[in-house]
Amino acid sequence: MSMFMDQYVLAGLAVVAMTIGFLVAFGTFVWKDAHKKKSGQP
Repeated sequence: MSMFMDQYVLAGLAVVAMTIGFLVAFGTFVWKDAHKKKSGQP
């Protein structure tokens, strides 16, 4: 089984990678922000 790598596959992988990266960064920001509010810091 050979991987068929063309510009569309690479573009799709790039979109998926950026989406996951954005969700992880956003989730981390929300998680840290929620912890700040719980501990009473501004």
